[in-house]
Amino acid sequence: MTNNDDVKMETLLLNGESIETTDPLKPDIKSKTLWKRMLSVGCFGLAMYLFVSIPAQALDLDVFEAIFGSIQNDMGKSLAQINQISQSVQKLYQTTMWPLAAINQARGFVSNSITGFRGQMTQLFNTPMTSAVTVGPQQFESILHSRLMSQIPSLHTSFATNYGSIPQMNAASPQDRVMMDIDDALSQENLKTTLISDQGGDVVLNTANQMENQVAVSTPGSNPYLTAQAQVANLRCQAYMQKMLAAELRQEAGRLAHDNVLVKRRTSSTGGIGGLISGALTNR
Repeated sequence: MTNNDDVKMETLLLNGESIETTDPLKPDIKSKTLWKRMLSVGCFGLAMYLFVSIPAQALDLDVFEAIFGSIQNDMGKSLAQINQISQSVQKLYQTTMWPLAAINQARGFVSNSITGFRGQMTQLFNTPMTSAVTVGPQQFESILHSRLMSQIPSLHTSFATNYGSIPQMNAASPQDRVMMDIDDALSQENLKTTLISDQGGDVVLNTANQMENQVAVSTPGSNPYLTAQAQVANLRCQAYMQKMLAAELRQEAGRLAHDNVLVKRRTSSTGGIGGLISGALTNR
């Protein structure tokens, strides 16, 4: 048998029909050819990738070097000039517009003022002024000096205890009862207003202390904000003063009305007495 016969397909008969078969021990020639083609295509693709990627990487490095060189040479000079101008402006602010020595001097003055006067002013505002001796007036005086709005109900009770209540209808004339009620109402109103004003005054003082602390550590350029805050505190203080002046005016008006009532009653009494005298001296 020859070599050609080895690869030659044998013809067998199965039920009278021919069947082509190959030798199972011989390799498939078509499969070998397909693998060779696939290997050739892979090698070609790898070569093309290396051929293209290496110049691309070299090109990227050249681009980055160009960018860095532009930043260092062109933009770097401009940035250096901008930095120099900024330092010159900062030096102008520190030496001419906002001298650091003058700022430190002002801060030191504020700190010394706080140290020298705040303690004395606090002691002055919180000095006890109590002078009552008996139990009832002592309680009433402590409520008046409490500087708390929450003590207003206690003030009403203590006022009635110390100054007494309005007499019953049969114990005094109607006009006297009305005058007593008016005088007590005005007195309690002004005392309650005093408690509110004292507590508001404490708020204003605390605000002033905070502003002093801010001034002691303030920076140049913050003066407008501190001035605005001071104006707001000043308006609040003016509002409290107006409240107290209004209470004083009400008290003075009530006193004048009370005196006028007494004058009217004396005039009426004098007229009645004069009528009685005239009737007694008239000849019948």
